[in-house]
Parts: sequence; C-alpha cells; structure tokens
Amino acid sequence: MPGSGGHHDSHQEEPVESGLFKLEALFDHPLYNMPSSPIPEEDWLLKMKTTVKASEKSSQMWVSASQEGYGDIQWNSDSNSHPPWLRFHLGITRWQLYPHGDSNMNLLTQQLATHRIVSAVQKSGGTQLKLVMSFPNYGQAMFKPMKQDRDEETNYNLYYFSDFERHNAEISAFHLDRLIKCLQNDCIFFFASLVFSFCLSLFHSCLSLSLILGYRRIPPVVGRLVDVVKEIKDITTDGKLARTFFKSPVGSVCFYGQCSYYCSTEHAVCGRPRNLEASLATMLPDLSLATRTTWRSPWRRSYSRSKLAIWETEPDYCSSVQKIPPYDKGTRLVDFMDLVILDFLMSNMDRHHYETFEKFGNNTFLIHLDNGRAFGRHSKDEPSILTPLAQCCRIRHSTWLRLRLLSLPKYRLSDVMRASLSNDPLHKVAPLLSENHLTALDRRLKTVLETVDRCLKRATEDGGRDGVLYHDIANLKDMITPAG
Repeated sequence: MPGSGGHHDSHQEEPVESGLFKLEALFDHPLYNMPSSPIPEEDWLLKMKTTVKASEKSSQMWVSASQEGYGDIQWNSDSNSHPPWLRFHLGITRWQLYPHGDSNMNLLTQQLATHRIVSAVQKSGGTQLKLVMSFPNYGQAMFKPMKQDRDEETNYNLYYFSDFERHNAEISAFHLDRLIKCLQNDCIFFFASLVFSFCLSLFHSCLSLSLILGYRRIPPVVGRLVDVVKEIKDITTDGKLARTFFKSPVGSVCFYGQCSYYCSTEHAVCGRPRNLEASLATMLPDLSLATRTTWRSPWRRSYSRSKLAIWETEPDYCSSVQKIPPYDKGTRLVDFMDLVILDFLMSNMDRHHYETFEKFGNNTFLIHLDNGRAFGRHSKDEPSILTPLAQCCRIRHSTWLRLRLLSLPKYRLSDVMRASLSNDPLHKVAPLLSENHLTALDRRLKTVLETVDRCLKRATEDGGRDGVLYHDIANLKDMITPAG
C-alpha cells in the first residue's frame, strides 16, 4: 500500500565516508562539468549597470554607512568585490537560483554558519517563530530554531496545519532539492552534447552518471549553533522579541517571540543552556528589486478539520486544472509535478502556495520555499501528497530517469542524502536526518516510481506514452536504446 510505512528496507546503512567518496566521484566526473548553454541577457534576474554617465559616477559604487557592527566595505561592478550573498543574487536566472558547481555556494554557506551576527529581529507574518539575522557584510538569513529532537515524530493527533516547523527539515529539503533534478534547458543542451562527445555504445553508462544534477530551486540553507544570549538577546533591537526572554527552571535561556502558533512560555525555544540549533536560509533579493508572484496551489488542502478540498473528491480534477492558465501550456504543470514529488519524498503536506519571479512571467521555475513542516513522520507515508501526479499522469522525462537512477543500489537516494547532509556543520552535533527518515526516502521513491509505472501502463494500453512523459530530452528520443 502506498500509504503504509513502518517496514524497513533490507539494505545496511552505508558509512558516511563511503557515501562521500561516491558523491565526490560523481561530481568530479567530466559528465558533471559539461559546458552550459549561453544565458540570454533577458534571462538574468538582476544585472549591474555597465555604462554610467559622468554625473552618476558616484552611484557606481556601494559604500557602507557608518552603522554599528557593519563592515566598512565598498562594492563596484567587479564581482570579486561582492560578498557571497550578492553574488548569489546576481547569479539568479530564469531557470535556476544558482548554477551547478557554483564555487560561491561554499563561501555563502560558510559565512552563514560562521560570520558574526550583528542584528536579530523577528520576521513579521507567518504562523511560527522566525527571525531575520544580519551579518557585517549586509547579508541576511532566515532563522528557524530547533523545535523537536531528530528522532521525535509528529504527533498523529495533530493536524498538518498545526505541526511544528523543523530546522533540520529546511536544511534537508535544500540538500534533497539539489539531488533530484536538472533544468529543462540544461538537460537538452547536456544530452545533446553527449551525442557528439561519446559513442552510442557508451551512452547508457554515461546517461546514468549524468542524471544526479541539482534542480537548485531552494535558496541555500545551513545549520548553525547560535548563542541565544550573545547572538540574539544582546543585539536585538526588537523590543517585542526582547521581552519574551526568560530562564527555565534548569537555567537554560529561552524565548518565544510573537506569532500565531507556538509562541508562548509553554512552547518556548531554549538553549542548552545557551546554544541553540537553527537553520539559516539565504534571503532572496528584496521585493523592491525582484518582485515575486504568489500562486495558490491547485491542490491546496482545505486547512479545515471537517472539510475536504475539491481535488480529494473528484478523481478527474486534473482535467479542469489543465484548461486554465498557466497549467494549460508550457512547463508549469510538469514543474508543479517536480514539486509534488519533492514534497512526497519528504512528507510535506503544507504546500498551499508557491512563488515565481514576476519578471519572467509564466515561463520560469517555481521557487521551493517554506519546507519546515517536512520530515515530521518517518513511520507513515501520506499518499494524498502524490494525488496531482496520480490524477494528471504527467512527469518530465528527465525527472523520471533520475528517480529511476536514485532507486539503484549504486546511487541509492538514502546513501547520497546521508553523505550530502554530513557536510552540514550541525552533522557534528548529530545527523540531520535519522536512519528511519533516510529509509523512508527510499520507500517513498519506490512509491513514486510505481505511480508513474501505472500511468505508463495505462497510456501504453491506450496507444502511447507521450501523454505521460514530457520530453525535455527530445533531442535523443530516437537514439536511446530500450535498455537506456
């Protein structure tokens, strides 16, 4: 049964060292360093001014104001003068948040994990406690604190909309998002390049190695141990936040802030006695520079204790969705299916909206934000998350091939995730995901593939599979052998 859980795969846990060697071997392979297709000027989200009038030359350079705690820095049009967060913003394009193999990611995550925090204020809106942290180089990150232990499961009597947001879920979602998919344009260019670079007899093995490329739709997230006194209480200018600090009966420093859920002394977050685990997610460009459009998910849940959403009662619901923009053309529907698969793998029931950059219209990727309610349960899967895929029977060809690859023992999803997460600073405290959660990833991946197989079987009986697989690797459609 797709919704069952609790059983475990027979494979043994792979040592982290072995998994790291596997990751290094894969991403050092020449197939992961193929050139990308040129990016048109209109496909960059932001760009620097290249020509400036003499009267405007003073605005060519950003010069920091004399604010306490911030560095005395100067930035110009040379990217070498930019801090990592600004390079990240300037690297966003129509199809991705950052390019594959971007060396700036290491610098960015390292700064998130180690740089001095100069400001901590509560983020307005939202249902649970979140802070905005600022750094000396004017970078900012979204802070989500540890709410429950790694091995603790969400209470089965709790509704999905009342669940905690977990810091390790945000970190794990970032790593999982990078492992599953590649961009449509990159896939076409990449696979076409293989035709000219390698003989067809080697194609099957080359294809297998090439599939683990990042989708890169979640902003970089890293774990950090934060001193709640030195790095929050003592530096905050947020009076409402400051008033919520107190000491627990055992001397731990706690606070709870102000929010819709779980902001009270009964649900305070506490250091041990001052150190608190948290996730820090890189902030996207300010809305004044890059407006984002918020889209209501067609398969949004009712967020009611007694009512079902329309898609839960109408098996043919997808046919009506496919008639309305932007799902009636382009890649929006298969992009949404990518998000559905990601959510099912990490058991995230809280995907009520998603966002895109307004500049790119409907022809762009979906930003995968707010993943804190994922990885709450490992002993039970939630089949309703896969309903859009089961109803629409539509998936990218590249996504399907990549998921099949991750189901093989050589590239098992749980092993790759374990190795990837071991690079996070909080791994030194404890693994970000328990072995039960990693095993659940493999089990859920099997369910996704079985769902697609049923779709393909029905389509084949009806005369073809083209209605199921969206051919984003159409250049090689006639050259792939049956085995490949």
